[in-house]
Amino acid sequence: MQDSEVPSQGEPAASSVVPPPRGRPRRRLGWLAIGIAAIAVVVALRVLHRKAPQHEEPAQVVGVATAALGSMPVTVHELGTVTPITTVTVLPMLSGYITEVAYHEGQDVRKGQFLVQIDPRQYEIDKEQAEGQLVKDLAALGQARADLARYTRLHATHSIAEQIYVDQKYLVQQYEGAVKTDRANIAQYNLDLIYCHVTAPVAGRVGLRLVDVGNFVTASSQPALVVVTTMKPTTVEFSIPQNALGDVVQRFNTGAKLPVAIYDSEDQEQIATGTLYAISNQMATATGTFTLRAMTPNRDEALFPNEFVNVTLTVDTLHGVVLVPTPAIQTGAPGTYVFVVNRDDTVSVRKITVGPGNGRYTVVRSGLAAGARVVTDGLDRLHDGAKIRPAPATAPATQPAPTRGTGSAAGAPHPPARAS
Repeated sequence: MQDSEVPSQGEPAASSVVPPPRGRPRRRLGWLAIGIAAIAVVVALRVLHRKAPQHEEPAQVVGVATAALGSMPVTVHELGTVTPITTVTVLPMLSGYITEVAYHEGQDVRKGQFLVQIDPRQYEIDKEQAEGQLVKDLAALGQARADLARYTRLHATHSIAEQIYVDQKYLVQQYEGAVKTDRANIAQYNLDLIYCHVTAPVAGRVGLRLVDVGNFVTASSQPALVVVTTMKPTTVEFSIPQNALGDVVQRFNTGAKLPVAIYDSEDQEQIATGTLYAISNQMATATGTFTLRAMTPNRDEALFPNEFVNVTLTVDTLHGVVLVPTPAIQTGAPGTYVFVVNRDDTVSVRKITVGPGNGRYTVVRSGLAAGARVVTDGLDRLHDGAKIRPAPATAPATQPAPTRGTGSAAGAPHPPARAS
C-alpha cells in the first residue's frame, strides 16, 4: 500500500465529514431586523402621539399710569415775528446839504426831539423875497381900494362911465388874490424852514446813522435821514390755520382777553407775555392761514423788532376732563386706543376719542373713565389679553400736572397743543 492512501491515526475519513447547514444564520438575521423595525415603529408612534409641553407666555414688564381728572388748556403754538407798533423812516422833504446831525446811534428819543439840520439859507432868502412881494401887493391893493371908493361916489352921481367903475372893482379883486398868493408863499417857506429842522415824529429809538454832515439830500431820496422805531410797547404777529380760527374768533368776540406766551427762537425760555388784540380780515390763500397780532408791554425790551419768536395762544381751558399721558395713546387698526390694565394683570384694547393735548398729557373725550390704569411704556409686543407686570414707579405720573399762568402744562417746556 502507498503512504498517501493510508489515513493518519485520529483523522476521520474524507467520506465521513458532514458540512453544516447554510439557511439558519439568514433566518436569525431576518427575525432580528423585523424586531428592530417593530421597536422603531412603536417608538415613532409614541413620539407622534406625545403632547407638546405647554409653555406659558411670560409677563411683560410695562409702565403704567392712572387716568385722572384735571384741567387742560387749549392752545395754539405757532412761529411769530416781533412787529413794532410804529416804525418811521424819516425822509428829507426838500433838497439841501446836511449841516448838523444831533442824534447818537441807538439813542432813545422823544417825540419832537431835534435830529437833523438841513441848510436853511436858500429857503430863508426865498421867504424874504415872498415877504417883499407881499408888501408890494398890499400897497397896490390899498391904492386900488382907495380908487374904488372914489369911483363909487362918482358912479353914484353918474359922473363916470360904468365901465371904469366895474374895471376898478375887478382890479381890487386881482390885488386881493395877489396878496393871498404872497401869504401862501410865505407859509410855504416857513414850512420849508420847519422841514430843514428835522425832528422825531414819534417817540422811540433811532437806528444806525444813515447820513453825515456834508451830504446833499433831495426830497424823498434814499437813504433816509434816520429810522425811528417804537420799542415799548410792541406787538407780535403770528398765523394760525383756518381750522383753528373758529374757536379763536368765538372767544375773541365775547370780549375775552386771550393770553399769549412768547418764547425765544429756540422755543425753550418764555421771554414775554401779552394778549391778543387784533385778527386780520382776510385769509392768506397760499397758506390757508390767518394773521393775528398780540400786544405786549415789553418793559424790559426782551423783544427786538423783526425778531423770530414762538407764540403760544391760549384759546380756552377745559376743566374736569380725563387726562392720560400722551405715550399711552396708540393708533392702529382699531383706530385710536389704549391698553387698559385689568385686575388679573392682563391688558385689553380700549378704543377712545381724544381731544387736545399739551405734549405731556392728552384729553380723552370718551371711551375711558378716570381711575382706569393704562400702559404707557413697553407697548411694542402687547396684544389683547397679554399678561403684564407693572414696572416699579420711579416718579409719580398718575396725576396731571398743574397748569402755568400762560395756559400750558407745567413741566412741558413749550406746549404744542392745538385748538380742536
